[in-house]
Amino acid sequence: MPSLGRLHLITDTRPGRDPLTVVRAALTAARADLVVQVRVEDSATDRETYDLARRVVALCAPYGATCLVNDRLHVALAVGAAGGHVGADDLPVAAARHVLGPAAVLGATAREPGTAAAAVTAGASYLGVGPCRPTRTKEGLPPPIGMAGVRAVAGAVDVPVIAIGGVTASAVPELRAAGAYGVAVVGALSGAADPARATTELIEALTC
Repeated sequence: MPSLGRLHLITDTRPGRDPLTVVRAALTAARADLVVQVRVEDSATDRETYDLARRVVALCAPYGATCLVNDRLHVALAVGAAGGHVGADDLPVAAARHVLGPAAVLGATAREPGTAAAAVTAGASYLGVGPCRPTRTKEGLPPPIGMAGVRAVAGAVDVPVIAIGGVTASAVPELRAAGAYGVAVVGALSGAADPARATTELIEALTC
Protein backbone atom coordinates (compact mmCIF):
# COMPACT_ATOMS: atom_id res chain seq x y z
CA MET A 1 0.00 0.00 0.00
CA PRO A 2 1.41 3.45 -0.91
CA SER A 3 2.49 5.72 1.94
CA LEU A 4 -0.04 8.41 2.70
CA GLY A 5 0.81 12.07 2.26
CA ARG A 6 -0.29 14.55 4.89
CA LEU A 7 -1.85 17.06 2.48
CA HIS A 8 -4.92 15.93 0.55
CA LEU A 9 -6.14 18.12 -2.30
CA ILE A 10 -9.72 17.48 -3.36
CA THR A 11 -10.41 18.62 -6.90
CA ASP A 12 -12.77 21.55 -7.24
CA THR A 13 -14.90 21.04 -10.35
CA ARG A 14 -17.44 23.75 -9.67
CA PRO A 15 -18.15 26.11 -12.59
CA GLY A 16 -15.29 28.54 -13.20
CA ARG A 17 -12.69 26.39 -11.45
CA ASP A 18 -9.63 24.85 -13.15
CA PRO A 19 -8.77 21.72 -11.17
CA LEU A 20 -5.85 20.59 -13.31
CA THR A 21 -4.02 23.91 -12.99
CA VAL A 22 -4.39 23.73 -9.21
CA VAL A 23 -3.20 20.10 -9.15
CA ARG A 24 -0.12 20.98 -11.20
CA ALA A 25 0.76 23.89 -8.91
CA ALA A 26 0.26 21.83 -5.76
CA LEU A 27 2.40 18.99 -7.10
CA THR A 28 5.34 21.29 -7.78
CA ALA A 29 5.28 22.40 -4.15
CA ALA A 30 4.27 19.22 -2.29
CA ARG A 31 5.48 16.42 -4.58
CA ALA A 32 5.12 13.02 -2.85
CA ASP A 33 3.58 14.65 0.24
CA LEU A 34 0.41 15.27 -1.80
CA VAL A 35 -2.65 13.08 -2.16
CA VAL A 36 -5.01 14.21 -4.91
CA GLN A 37 -8.57 13.04 -4.50
CA VAL A 38 -10.58 13.34 -7.70
CA ARG A 39 -14.06 14.45 -6.68
CA VAL A 40 -16.58 15.66 -9.23
CA GLU A 41 -20.03 17.18 -9.13
CA ASP A 42 -22.90 14.67 -8.94
CA SER A 43 -23.99 15.74 -12.41
CA ALA A 44 -20.68 14.72 -14.00
CA THR A 45 -20.78 11.65 -16.20
CA ASP A 46 -18.56 8.65 -15.68
CA ARG A 47 -16.75 9.58 -18.90
CA GLU A 48 -16.04 13.09 -17.62
CA THR A 49 -14.83 11.65 -14.31
CA TYR A 50 -12.65 9.15 -16.13
CA ASP A 51 -11.08 11.83 -18.32
CA LEU A 52 -10.23 14.02 -15.32
CA ALA A 53 -8.97 11.13 -13.18
CA ARG A 54 -6.80 9.78 -15.99
CA ARG A 55 -5.10 13.15 -16.37
CA VAL A 56 -4.61 13.53 -12.61
CA VAL A 57 -3.01 10.08 -12.38
CA ALA A 58 -0.61 11.08 -15.15
CA LEU A 59 0.25 14.34 -13.37
CA CYS A 60 0.87 12.60 -10.04
CA ALA A 61 3.09 9.83 -11.38
CA PRO A 62 6.35 11.77 -11.94
CA TYR A 63 6.18 13.17 -8.39
CA GLY A 64 5.33 9.92 -6.64
CA ALA A 65 2.11 11.53 -5.43
CA THR A 66 -1.01 9.49 -4.69
CA CYS A 67 -4.22 9.80 -6.70
CA LEU A 68 -7.55 8.60 -5.29
CA VAL A 69 -11.03 8.76 -6.76
CA ASN A 70 -14.01 9.73 -4.65
CA ASP A 71 -17.07 7.47 -4.77
CA ARG A 72 -16.69 6.09 -8.32
CA LEU A 73 -14.48 3.12 -7.58
CA HIS A 74 -14.86 1.66 -11.06
CA VAL A 75 -13.22 4.81 -12.38
CA ALA A 76 -10.40 4.44 -9.85
CA LEU A 77 -9.74 0.94 -11.17
CA ALA A 78 -10.04 2.01 -14.79
CA VAL A 79 -7.41 4.75 -14.53
CA GLY A 80 -5.00 2.89 -12.27
CA ALA A 81 -5.47 5.18 -9.28
CA ALA A 82 -3.95 4.17 -5.95
CA GLY A 83 -7.42 3.75 -4.47
CA GLY A 84 -10.57 5.59 -3.56
CA HIS A 85 -12.63 7.29 -0.88
CA VAL A 86 -16.20 6.51 0.16
CA GLY A 87 -18.64 8.65 2.09
CA ALA A 88 -21.66 7.76 4.18
CA ASP A 89 -23.95 7.44 1.15
CA ASP A 90 -21.49 5.53 -1.04
CA LEU A 91 -20.65 1.83 -1.02
CA PRO A 92 -20.13 0.38 2.46
CA VAL A 93 -16.47 0.26 3.41
CA ALA A 94 -16.29 -3.53 3.35
CA ALA A 95 -17.81 -3.61 -0.15
CA ALA A 96 -15.45 -0.88 -1.31
CA ARG A 97 -12.49 -2.86 0.00
CA HIS A 98 -13.73 -5.91 -1.90
CA VAL A 99 -13.95 -3.88 -5.11
CA LEU A 100 -10.54 -2.23 -4.78
CA GLY A 101 -8.62 -5.20 -3.38
CA PRO A 102 -6.36 -5.51 -0.35
CA ALA A 103 -3.46 -3.36 -1.58
CA ALA A 104 -5.39 -0.20 -2.47
CA VAL A 105 -5.67 2.94 -0.37
CA LEU A 106 -9.25 3.24 0.87
CA GLY A 107 -10.50 6.29 2.70
CA ALA A 108 -13.80 6.53 4.56
CA THR A 109 -15.68 9.43 6.08
CA ALA A 110 -16.37 9.48 9.83
CA ARG A 111 -17.66 11.98 12.38
CA GLU A 112 -17.64 10.05 15.63
CA PRO A 113 -15.58 7.30 17.24
CA GLY A 114 -18.00 4.40 16.76
CA THR A 115 -18.40 4.96 13.03
CA ALA A 116 -14.67 5.51 12.71
CA ALA A 117 -13.75 2.27 14.45
CA ALA A 118 -16.28 0.32 12.38
CA ALA A 119 -14.85 1.76 9.15
CA VAL A 120 -11.34 0.71 10.12
CA THR A 121 -12.52 -2.79 11.00
CA ALA A 122 -14.21 -2.96 7.58
CA GLY A 123 -10.98 -2.08 5.79
CA ALA A 124 -10.45 1.68 5.72
CA SER A 125 -6.80 2.76 5.34
CA TYR A 126 -7.47 6.26 6.63
CA LEU A 127 -10.40 8.39 7.75
CA GLY A 128 -11.59 11.74 6.45
CA VAL A 129 -12.98 13.44 9.56
CA GLY A 130 -15.21 16.49 9.55
CA PRO A 131 -16.27 18.99 8.69
CA CYS A 132 -14.09 20.24 11.49
CA ARG A 133 -14.81 23.91 10.76
CA PRO A 134 -17.50 25.78 8.78
CA THR A 135 -17.08 25.58 5.00
CA ARG A 136 -18.96 26.74 1.91
CA THR A 137 -17.25 24.37 -0.51
CA LYS A 138 -19.94 21.68 -0.32
CA GLU A 139 -23.66 22.06 0.33
CA GLY A 140 -25.69 20.01 2.78
CA LEU A 141 -22.93 19.20 5.23
CA PRO A 142 -23.68 18.46 8.90
CA PRO A 143 -22.52 20.87 11.63
CA PRO A 144 -18.78 21.11 12.29
CA ILE A 145 -17.40 18.67 14.87
CA GLY A 146 -14.69 21.03 16.08
CA MET A 147 -11.37 20.09 17.64
CA ALA A 148 -13.07 17.94 20.25
CA GLY A 149 -14.65 15.82 17.52
CA VAL A 150 -11.34 15.38 15.72
CA ARG A 151 -9.67 14.42 18.99
CA ALA A 152 -12.37 11.86 19.81
CA VAL A 153 -12.05 10.10 16.46
CA ALA A 154 -8.25 10.20 16.45
CA GLY A 155 -8.21 8.61 19.88
CA ALA A 156 -10.43 5.74 18.77
CA VAL A 157 -8.49 4.47 15.73
CA ASP A 158 -4.97 3.56 14.71
CA VAL A 159 -5.11 4.76 11.10
CA PRO A 160 -4.33 8.28 9.83
CA VAL A 161 -7.03 10.86 10.49
CA ILE A 162 -7.36 13.51 7.81
CA ALA A 163 -9.23 16.59 8.99
CA ILE A 164 -11.46 18.28 6.42
CA GLY A 165 -13.71 21.31 6.33
CA GLY A 166 -12.64 24.94 6.40
CA VAL A 167 -8.97 24.03 6.77
CA THR A 168 -6.36 26.78 6.43
CA ALA A 169 -2.64 26.78 7.18
CA SER A 170 -3.27 28.71 10.39
CA ALA A 171 -5.64 25.99 11.61
CA VAL A 172 -3.17 23.13 11.03
CA PRO A 173 -1.26 23.32 14.36
CA GLU A 174 -4.48 23.01 16.37
CA LEU A 175 -5.70 20.15 14.19
CA ARG A 176 -2.40 18.33 14.54
CA ALA A 177 -2.52 18.83 18.31
CA ALA A 178 -5.99 17.24 18.25
CA GLY A 179 -4.54 14.13 16.64
CA ALA A 180 -5.00 14.75 12.93
CA TYR A 181 -2.30 13.12 10.79
CA GLY A 182 -3.02 15.49 7.92
CA VAL A 183 -5.62 17.73 6.33
CA ALA A 184 -7.78 17.78 3.21
CA VAL A 185 -8.51 21.03 1.42
CA VAL A 186 -10.53 22.32 -1.48
CA GLY A 187 -11.00 26.08 -1.36
CA ALA A 188 -7.71 26.74 0.44
CA LEU A 189 -5.96 25.87 -2.82
CA SER A 190 -8.58 26.22 -5.56
CA GLY A 191 -9.43 29.72 -4.35
CA ALA A 192 -5.85 30.82 -3.71
CA ALA A 193 -4.24 33.49 -5.86
CA ASP A 194 -1.04 31.41 -5.81
CA PRO A 195 -1.90 27.71 -5.25
CA ALA A 196 1.78 26.68 -5.17
CA ARG A 197 2.58 29.14 -2.39
CA ALA A 198 -0.57 28.14 -0.50
CA THR A 199 0.51 24.51 -0.81
CA THR A 200 3.95 25.31 0.58
CA GLU A 201 2.38 27.07 3.56
CA LEU A 202 0.18 24.07 4.30
CA ILE A 203 3.07 21.61 3.96
CA GLU A 204 5.26 23.72 6.25
CA ALA A 205 2.48 23.84 8.85
CA LEU A 206 2.00 20.08 8.61
CA THR A 207 5.68 19.25 9.01
CA CYS A 208 6.60 21.68 11.80
